[in-house]
Amino acid sequence: MYDPDTHHRQSIRLKQYDYSQAGAYFVTICAQNRQCLFGGINNGTMMNNAAGEMISTIWHEIPEYYPGIGIDAFQIMPNHIHCIIIVRATPRGCPDFNSSKGPPRGVVSEKGQAQGPAPTVGLSLPDIVHRFKTMTTKKYTDGVKDNGWQAFKRRLWQRNYYEHVMRDDEDLNRTREYVSSNPLRWADDPDYMVSDV
Repeated sequence: MYDPDTHHRQSIRLKQYDYSQAGAYFVTICAQNRQCLFGGINNGTMMNNAAGEMISTIWHEIPEYYPGIGIDAFQIMPNHIHCIIIVRATPRGCPDFNSSKGPPRGVVSEKGQAQGPAPTVGLSLPDIVHRFKTMTTKKYTDGVKDNGWQAFKRRLWQRNYYEHVMRDDEDLNRTREYVSSNPLRWADDPDYMVSDV
């Protein structure tokens, strides 16, 4: 049996890849033990509980607190989240995604004009994920103490997370569609667990 105190965990990040370089990244972060803490699915629609609303608020505040980091598609599920995070190393450094929806928030437009605040030097994808996990864990812990939210065991989020580097517009648009339609496929999701709505 795996024992985290005696076994060294291996990173699932790409070796030699610089996650602070400009780009768009699809990320999935799961609740520890796939515990359904953030709401439930009703007729293919995610119904956030108070914890889910808190997580949504923190997600949407990311560009305000971390200049140079943009946000795009986002979906809370009962026990995980899917999102697209944009890292800009320089105002002109992000890939020019020319989708029909226009560039994601925080991405350089077709004319080369930066969208959103000035870039943050040295902030990488792992930095943003870590800060998001830390802030949401703190707020969730407060919710358990102050509002009787469902408790979690040891940690709110799993240690690691899944990520995929967006390669082009087609990849980005396909991923946006996957994220937005995820609640419709909840019963087929590998992270599916029965949740209360």
